[in-house]
Amino acid sequence: MNCKSRLSLLFLFQFLFLSILLLMLFILAGCGGKKESEQSGKAVAVTVMTVVPRDIPVEIQFVGTTESSHQVEIRSRVEGFLEKISYEEGGRVKAGQTMFQIDKRPFEAALQQARGVLAQQQAKLVTAEATLKRVRPLAEKNAVSKKDLDDAIGDEKTARAAVLSAQGSVQDAELKLSYTTIKSPIEGFAGRSKKQEGSYISIGQDSLLTYVAKIDPIWVDFSISENENLKFEDRLAKGKFKMPKDSNFNVEINLADGSIFPYKGRVNYADPSYNSETGTYQVRAEIRNPVDSPKAIRPGQFVRVDLQGGIRPNGILIPRTAVTQGAKGHFVWVVGKDERAQLRVVEVSDWQGDDIFIESGLAEGDRVILDNLIKMSPDVPVRISDVSVSTGGKTTGMNQESPVSPKNQ
Repeated sequence: MNCKSRLSLLFLFQFLFLSILLLMLFILAGCGGKKESEQSGKAVAVTVMTVVPRDIPVEIQFVGTTESSHQVEIRSRVEGFLEKISYEEGGRVKAGQTMFQIDKRPFEAALQQARGVLAQQQAKLVTAEATLKRVRPLAEKNAVSKKDLDDAIGDEKTARAAVLSAQGSVQDAELKLSYTTIKSPIEGFAGRSKKQEGSYISIGQDSLLTYVAKIDPIWVDFSISENENLKFEDRLAKGKFKMPKDSNFNVEINLADGSIFPYKGRVNYADPSYNSETGTYQVRAEIRNPVDSPKAIRPGQFVRVDLQGGIRPNGILIPRTAVTQGAKGHFVWVVGKDERAQLRVVEVSDWQGDDIFIESGLAEGDRVILDNLIKMSPDVPVRISDVSVSTGGKTTGMNQESPVSPKNQ
């Protein structure tokens, strides 16, 4: 093959290669244009929420434990054998109701003996008074010596003092006898007896018999950490939280089964100092708790405490499902003026039920996309199928704000 033929063949191969290359480019461009055309023409149907800042009622939640508002230990003040238990363990007792009876007989005998001694001393006093009455006129006439008068006066005073001492012994014996009947000082529910009938009761640590707990009203204790309280104080200073009237929160209790206790209460105590070991301070609420109610609370229960009455001024609240977290933080998708999706970085704070508060990044009138988020990317066309307005829920996350500081009590 000569040189001219080789050149012709080379040009032929180059022409075929370039033709195939151009054909592939045209095919790819056609497919891409078709895909882009389809993508630009088919908008994603979305539900949006129109942002409307508003004053939102806020409930702050804590975990608390119930406690008797008045619990007393029932102890014996005298030693003796326990003769009778006169109450139903775990049952309700009234103030002044007899609960235990200690054998009275030794104390009745001691009282009788004290009364006998008193009678003797009273008789001696009568004799001493009569003697003094006879001696005093004689002494005035010098019929008896001054020593005789002094002895008569001394004997009368000694007899009088002995009577006072004997009277004290009688009162002590009467008091000890009364202690053999042990009564409840308050109305409430009684615990299990720590002694059985026939047991010997000693004074001291062994004197504890049971306890009585008053449960109406009931107390609920919960704690607030230092960080939570500082966070709350900061929000209060910046106007992001408004205290209820008179800084007095309503307290609502949620029971273990999720039901709401029918009676509400008030915070009645906040510890003025922090516990250095836990970094928290204690708060206590008092709630009416009728003992005849089928849902009467007993001491030692775990409950959810909702503090009501606070307001989040001009709050923005959107569903938590609308917020996505990425490398740059939290963001949402909003509908722009050209009906295309736009990514918006936001700052979030507390959650409220299924919603979450937005601190920054959204403004009134913004349309937040709520669904089909997986299909979103910048400038994707969207078609609004449903519109809702931001709501004002009221249940915040556990321990998100701490509005009961010692300063506010």
